Amino acid sequence: QVQLVESGGGLVQAGGSLRLSCSASGSTFSIKSMGWHRQAPGKQRELVAGISSGNITSYASSVKGRFTISRDNAKNTVYLQMNNLKPEDTAVYYCYAFVGGNSNYWGQGTQVTVSS
Repeated sequence: QVQLVESGGGLVQAGGSLRLSCSASGSTFSIKSMGWHRQAPGKQRELVAGISSGNITSYASSVKGRFTISRDNAKNTVYLQMNNLKPEDTAVYYCYAFVGGNSNYWGQGTQVTVSS
């Protein structure tokens, strides 16, 4: 079992920045990759960014160049630095940890609201 705790969401004006954190505990040795999804009201959950155990990163095209994902393996924590935020980035952001097969663990979600 892996437990994920997120922090760092909030309200920010367009053009501003936020940094999300996600700390993992439990069977962290089993984690292969971590990252973030988001879900806006009335929309499907979408992948925002991911990072492998080897620090290979991937991003949704809508956030590339604005968001940066990083990982501190010693702290079992993944970060999402979000710059130049836009109103369309408003969503609940969920941290995930992939352990292989079809198994993902999820955080409780943190709200990000970007005002215009």
